[in-house]
Amino acid sequence: MTDLSKNFGSLEAVKSIDFEINDGEIVGFLGVNGAGKTTTLRMITGFLVPTGGTVYVDDLNILDHAYEIQKQIGYLAELNPLYSEMSVYDFLEFIADIRKIRGKQFKEALARVVEQCGLKGVVHRTISNCSKGFRQRIGLASTMIHDPDILILDEPVTGLDPNQIVEIRGLIKELGKEKLVLMSSHILQEIQVTVDRIIIIHEGEIVADGTNEELMSNFMGNVHLTMEVKDATIDSVSNIESAIPSVKFLNSEPKNGHQILHLEYSREDDPREELFKFAVDSKWIILSMNPHTANLEDIFRSLTVTGGANA
Repeated sequence: MTDLSKNFGSLEAVKSIDFEINDGEIVGFLGVNGAGKTTTLRMITGFLVPTGGTVYVDDLNILDHAYEIQKQIGYLAELNPLYSEMSVYDFLEFIADIRKIRGKQFKEALARVVEQCGLKGVVHRTISNCSKGFRQRIGLASTMIHDPDILILDEPVTGLDPNQIVEIRGLIKELGKEKLVLMSSHILQEIQVTVDRIIIIHEGEIVADGTNEELMSNFMGNVHLTMEVKDATIDSVSNIESAIPSVKFLNSEPKNGHQILHLEYSREDDPREELFKFAVDSKWIILSMNPHTANLEDIFRSLTVTGGANA
């Protein structure tokens, strides 16, 4: 997409954003409520017309070739609209018929999505009698009945229990082997273990784009190390910085007769071996040593809560 923007009156919901997704990628699209996620997804699918810029699929743009592009896209909306009084079979046949997939072609498409989405046991069940996990699978099957190259999934695991989330995650990862998948989610841990790449949008602007490892490398900053030690004197603790210049002593606190030391060092360094030797020389007993670096939640909050959007 190029310079994609969308205004609703005076509200700039999406502000001239650019990003590119390639075949075989599973991309997570993150943002707080109102950040512009769903608006962007709806423009990609042709449901909303951009105020400026456009979306390209191969050499086609959404403004002039919406119908051709939509044939290549499967879109699962956040609310997963299903006709609960229909059977799974009838619903999928109805969706296929809209796309002019009928007769033998429908039978083949049905067999494919039933296998891909694990629906074999519920094909003739009424949708209202299916669990929420199965209803999500039915929604995915309906987006895939025409075998699209691109899947757009808006909050595909919202409201699912942990076991259902694991099932849908596995399904999405399998689909990502042969399709381009763009999914949004509020569940950061789920994004982290499912996708190949993460895009974060805030107030209508892209504020981060990269693999999980790239985001960690760019944003995690210094490492904070917590040490619990026994027999540490005030004098020996105060000598840490002079003995190991790469370590910054932040503070200490007593706990059950021990000392909890809070230290900091650059992520390019790893002075834990030196700290261990210093502790031995100082006659400390180390009870624990726990480094902490930023996780996806820390990065997300720094970009969307603490003013990091301009970083």
